Amino acid sequence: MAKGAAARAAARKQRDKWKSKRWFTIRAPRNPWSFNIIGETIAEDEEQLIGRPYEIMQNELDGDFSKMHVKVQFRISGVVGADALTEYVGHELLKDHIRRQVRRDRGKIDDTVDVVTDDGFYIRVKPLMISRHSIKGSQKRQMRTLARDIILKVGATSTWVEMQKASLDGTLETQIKEAASKIQPVREVMIRRVQLMQSGVITNDGPTLEQVLEDEMAKKKDDKIEDEQIKEDGEIDIPVEEVLEVEEEDVENSSEEVDYESMTVAQLKELLKEAGKPVSGKKAELIERLKE
Repeated sequence: MAKGAAARAAARKQRDKWKSKRWFTIRAPRNPWSFNIIGETIAEDEEQLIGRPYEIMQNELDGDFSKMHVKVQFRISGVVGADALTEYVGHELLKDHIRRQVRRDRGKIDDTVDVVTDDGFYIRVKPLMISRHSIKGSQKRQMRTLARDIILKVGATSTWVEMQKASLDGTLETQIKEAASKIQPVREVMIRRVQLMQSGVITNDGPTLEQVLEDEMAKKKDDKIEDEQIKEDGEIDIPVEEVLEVEEEDVENSSEEVDYESMTVAQLKELLKEAGKPVSGKKAELIERLKE
């Protein structure tokens, strides 16, 4: 067998990997996002999905367009049927957004704080403060200490889910800004990164996946029934008499709304010809004849 023929025969025998792959629906964690659909991915089997990262911008996740610069990070932790379930592993600000906030005449105070939450999750928080003016090193140390104490206190008294909400909705940033501004006016406080280092006790709050799937099926069914009703309503026969009455009213209204004064004599005569009326006389007579 020729070399080219052997290569073609081997290619035919080779399994097409794309045909064996299938699509999976990626869902956000149960709490606090109630298994919302956040994307899709493709894989040959379920084992390939476990541990796969997935990122989405926060405005796409919860509709808050003031958070278009926040990248929320998930990791696929399990697969149920065609649904890939994820866990929240942190978030990160886009570097372009951070660069826009930093200027030569402003002070920059950043830090890295390791926290263990009330339910045993070990996380790393990286705050960033931007002052309105240049500040001394001693002031930076004081502001950094205040921010660290607040993060440690909030983290130790909150669950992992509560810590997620505080860092994503700006609650934690507001607390730090209020405390640090007593030392030096602060222009901006950002939690530039939150990173899950080790998991703790996972709670089962919120609806189950089965309940979410049932609600989605019910919604699809209701939408289908509503579309069918709209389609049926659009095909209702209207009596010819009513149609004619409406058309006559439209003609009358349109004639009242036409500005004959702005037309030329030739245009007025053309309208009279179409209406089968005499075309002789002055412009005022032509207009009066059209209005009859």
